[in-house]
Amino acid sequence: MIIKKLVTGGQTGTDRAMLDVALELGIPCGGWCPAGRLAEDGVIDARYPLTETPLAAVEQRTEWNARDSDGTLILTFGEPTGGTLFTVECAERYSRPHLIIDLDSPTPADLRSVVQWIEAERLEVMNVAGPRESLSPGRIYVESYNFLKRLLS
Repeated sequence: MIIKKLVTGGQTGTDRAMLDVALELGIPCGGWCPAGRLAEDGVIDARYPLTETPLAAVEQRTEWNARDSDGTLILTFGEPTGGTLFTVECAERYSRPHLIIDLDSPTPADLRSVVQWIEAERLEVMNVAGPRESLSPGRIYVESYNFLKRLLS
């Protein structure tokens, strides 16, 4: 793979899973987060190397991460909805490739397809997005973490 940096918005769930995996594996990471470093669980911990947007609106964070990356990997359960669907719309608006992986039944073929997609799109800066933890309590962080750890190890 040619990934040089991973970016995300710092929200609970998929975003935090990506940041934790990247920090654990020593992969450069960052991204935009809302002003005040706000997330659904309060202020995002300073150990996550994120840059605040001018606005506290999560939509600005989502749009800027899609805009400033080479492509977006979206991890979800079923079809994207809410903010995850907005991420798809932002990627399309900025003509950035995106790939959706349904974590309801991940397979080794999913890992291979992500690697092939990264290589085919020549992604150097990859945005990772997906649902916040409150939409799949106790599940989205764990499944995203496990998938990303296998992908990036």
